[in-house]
Amino acid sequence: MNQYYILHKPYNYLSQFTKEVPEHLTLADLGDFPPDVYPVGRLDKDSEGLLLLTNDKKLNHQLLNPAFKHPRTYWAQVDGVPSPAAIEQLRSGVAIKVNKKIHQTLPAQIRILDPAPQVEERDPPIRYRANIPTTWIELTLIEGKNRQVRRMCAKIGFPVLRLLRVSIGALELGDLERGGVREMEREGLFEALGV
Repeated sequence: MNQYYILHKPYNYLSQFTKEVPEHLTLADLGDFPPDVYPVGRLDKDSEGLLLLTNDKKLNHQLLNPAFKHPRTYWAQVDGVPSPAAIEQLRSGVAIKVNKKIHQTLPAQIRILDPAPQVEERDPPIRYRANIPTTWIELTLIEGKNRQVRRMCAKIGFPVLRLLRVSIGALELGDLERGGVREMEREGLFEALGV
């Protein structure tokens, strides 16, 4: 039987169940999941937010295969204030290095979040520099290269300080608390994902 869970991955947790070293925090520290359930895609250790876990191999394929162009939305807090030209670069696509090869990112939906979103403080907090403001931007991508949002923002000169995935399709993180897990019914989940 296929099972589906959404999870709010906290900062400093690996998107896997196995520890690489004893001090690692993993998804196993957040709940007791069936042994055949795995995350669909990943969030790196430094990123937070929505993660989908399932044993449904067909859904996994639909969400991860680039041919389906499934949207994922992120909120990124960046160092500095990107200019309209920098935002336009992100919107149009930038060249980033992935696996030692140059990759031209696909066009993305980008907007500055003003006012900044109300999100729980991170533990530990991001670095704070009084003389350099930060900006929250929302990015919706239809591809998922390794550390793509971080690489895109660094490419235009605005490194990411904090990154949260807030939705996959119309499936939203919403008010799911940090570290929280919710089991989902197939029908509602598939409707939100548009599959």
